[in-house]
Amino acid sequence: MANSSEGLIHPSAVIEDGAVLGADCRIGPFCVIGAGVVLGARVEIKSHVVVTGDTVIGDDTVIYAFACIGEVPQDLKFGGEKTRLEIGARNRIREHVTMNIGTTGGGGVTRVGDDCLFMAGCHIAHDVQIGNRVIVVNNAALAGHCIISDDVILGGLSGVHQFVRIGQGAIIGAVTMVTNDVIPYGLVQAPRGELDGLNLVGLKRKGVARVDITALRAAFQMLAQGEGTFQDRAQRLGRETDSDYVRQIVEFVTGDSDRSFLTPK
Repeated sequence: MANSSEGLIHPSAVIEDGAVLGADCRIGPFCVIGAGVVLGARVEIKSHVVVTGDTVIGDDTVIYAFACIGEVPQDLKFGGEKTRLEIGARNRIREHVTMNIGTTGGGGVTRVGDDCLFMAGCHIAHDVQIGNRVIVVNNAALAGHCIISDDVILGGLSGVHQFVRIGQGAIIGAVTMVTNDVIPYGLVQAPRGELDGLNLVGLKRKGVARVDITALRAAFQMLAQGEGTFQDRAQRLGRETDSDYVRQIVEFVTGDSDRSFLTPK
């Protein structure tokens, strides 16, 4: 690799005029960095990576071989409008990952937070909004307009339908299709995505107090077996609980959504 004012750039890499490289970036062999790309400090692009479109990548992010970042959406309605992809800091984007820019119909921006891990072969479609510390396991796919909150784990080969929201701290099992919204801290598994409990392992690893875990368990039982509709039960929970974690579920259920909810069996 050759030294430059931008960092270390392999001589076979193509850096188009207009691209902005932060301090100490490393660009490996046979990479293509497009004219609209902005890389933060210490970004590392391993090899054979394409980063194109109006794409911003935050500091200390690493992108592995054969990823394609910032290409146009896989949406036949897209007509070349000026839209963006924003990726935060300290992300790990593994081999063959694809991430698309947004569409005007979805707000114009696909957005990824900080400290996420995208394992090999996963796909992040147009207008997806991803929080912080999210893990997307090998060959999982997010359709357009999904909202994935902080600390979510998506299992390998899982798929999330367009416009679905997945609440904070939820976990989706491997080979699971998710077609409806998932409450915060929910555990979803089975091929057609059933809400099968709470992500208790994740809660304990996070150090959530026992009193809050007990409140979440009681809330889950009420959502599963209480009187009235799912929305009625959630609103009643909001009036009765003192737990911030339970309130998070209530606010999620009573918020705006284009999908229905996965409900406890």
